[in-house]
Amino acid sequence: MYQPAAFREDRVGVMHALIRAHPLATLVTQAAGALEANHLPLLIDVEPAPNGTLRGHVARANPLWRQLHEGHEALAVFQGPQAYVTPSWYPSKRETGKVVPTWNYAVVHARGSLVVHDDREWLRDLVSRLTAQQEAPLARPWGITDAPADYIEQMLGAIVGIEIRVTRLEGKWKVSQNRGSADREGVAAGLAGRGDAAAQAMSALVGGKREV
Repeated sequence: MYQPAAFREDRVGVMHALIRAHPLATLVTQAAGALEANHLPLLIDVEPAPNGTLRGHVARANPLWRQLHEGHEALAVFQGPQAYVTPSWYPSKRETGKVVPTWNYAVVHARGSLVVHDDREWLRDLVSRLTAQQEAPLARPWGITDAPADYIEQMLGAIVGIEIRVTRLEGKWKVSQNRGSADREGVAAGLAGRGDAAAQAMSALVGGKREV
């Protein structure tokens, strides 16, 4: 992706944090000369260093896993906070008028070789971990042992696991770094005043907080 130096994020820990906070990936692959995009949650593991491994699953009925050969390259795109930025928030608008709208966002691109796992125990572990991650904030977390064992076995038979050994991570945090401090403060305040969760998250990023 286009990467102006001001927006580049190279810290693996920061990129992994965005993936954990926003695990629904757009997975882009190519098969039979055509691009395919699928949307699925992916877990990030830190090993092997430095970039880690992504793991998830697709429906067995999804032709994706049959179309790809071992080691096929894939691109997973993770979208973090994003928000429209009006020039009205810039103090410099009152001084020169030379300002235009823009869009702020934080994204991570993860590239690597894709491996298919058609193994019940691998899938059981993955589904258990993915479920535990998403259920953790709830007062009464659901676990796969809450469902009948034969039903879980049936559901595991309907999915296939995928793994991406990440060879390249790219982070882009376009959060008003190219503006002066007064304009950045104006953007942070304007976003905070909107009240919705996405604007609040972007306000924190513009203010210098890297957690997403």
